Amino acid sequence: MTDRRREEVAVTGLGLITPAGVGVPDTWEALCAGVPTAAKDPELEGLPIDFSCRVRNFDAADVLGRRLTWRTDAFIHLAVATAREAVADAGLDTGAWEGERVGVVVGVGATSQQSCPREYPKLMRGLYSTLTPTLVPRSVPNMAAGEIAIDLGAGGPNLGTSTACASGATAIGVARDLIASGACDIVIAGGSESARNSAFTALPFWRMGALSGRGDDPAGASRPFDADRDGFVLGEGAGMMVLERADHARARGARVHALLCGYGATADAHHPIAPHPTGEGARRALRSALTDADLAPGDIGHVNAHGTSTQQNDLIEGRVLCDVFPGRPPVTATKSIIGHALGAAGAIEAVCAVLSLVHQRIHPTANLDRQDPAIDLDIVAKVPRETALEAVASCSLGFGGQNAVLVFRTP
Repeated sequence: MTDRRREEVAVTGLGLITPAGVGVPDTWEALCAGVPTAAKDPELEGLPIDFSCRVRNFDAADVLGRRLTWRTDAFIHLAVATAREAVADAGLDTGAWEGERVGVVVGVGATSQQSCPREYPKLMRGLYSTLTPTLVPRSVPNMAAGEIAIDLGAGGPNLGTSTACASGATAIGVARDLIASGACDIVIAGGSESARNSAFTALPFWRMGALSGRGDDPAGASRPFDADRDGFVLGEGAGMMVLERADHARARGARVHALLCGYGATADAHHPIAPHPTGEGARRALRSALTDADLAPGDIGHVNAHGTSTQQNDLIEGRVLCDVFPGRPPVTATKSIIGHALGAAGAIEAVCAVLSLVHQRIHPTANLDRQDPAIDLDIVAKVPRETALEAVASCSLGFGGQNAVLVFRTP
């Protein structure tokens, strides 16, 4: 690493709900075990794709109360619950904090796939008086951030980001910029999505050939960087961080998990769905994040890859990582275990990257039985790898040519 040190943004709290577990400890333990969570999904029964990665053992009414649960949809339930966990982990007292200096930024990829499909048939049949009056506030993407602010009393800037599957990573980058601008002392940032159980999501992805067709072997379906990959598996979940001005965190004696020191965002400006054939946009995002962090490629000890398990994405991302990181730092793909949580994926994977720094451990990539010979990466497979880490990167890519990269380092 270089000697120069700027005032960076501290990560003081973490929250996770994923198909691997409810809460950070359970999720991390399951990720390190490396057992895929994909299974038959009763809510997709009868569809051409009838399996997904589901969040289990999460009772929203028990955690959030019946009133909040009734008036909101699943992506909001996950967002509020993980925000609460992150704030508690940060040791913050919401009753005592200066709420107008606390912001919220949450990435969500789409409108709710829970209420909208249920209400559309009423609209089409002309049953206007039966439409729920709560449809808009329970379904529009910004309400994840809005409900967190209401729940926790965060009166600062309140934003939703929507950059497809990079939404959660974009939210964390925007939150970092809010702190750097002086607008906030603290920002709760991350992503949330629950769309795996909707035909409105599953069928369009299936029609475009993006989903794995391994219905006879759901657990083996998500296989990033494997030669036999055939698409991703729909998932769901949420990941949140408490970001804080480093001097603010020090003044209150907070535990600092990591420092968010770099953020890079670019557009491919190429195609609505396909990544740029040379990966130029992703490459620029990676290099921009390294420059922002004042780090050289050799300083990065681990990369949490976007790793969707689609043919084109994995090949192009693999080549970009080889190009930017000639030293071949170890790479893992979280989606191999928990599927693709769409707008929440980047935030979940950023939290995992921070956990790798905290534990000095990289969770494995599942289902890597025969690495694609065209992808010359050092992929952590089957079992976790203990290694000394000082800085890590998390990469997120999305439809529309969205690219977002986050870089974290040890405090």
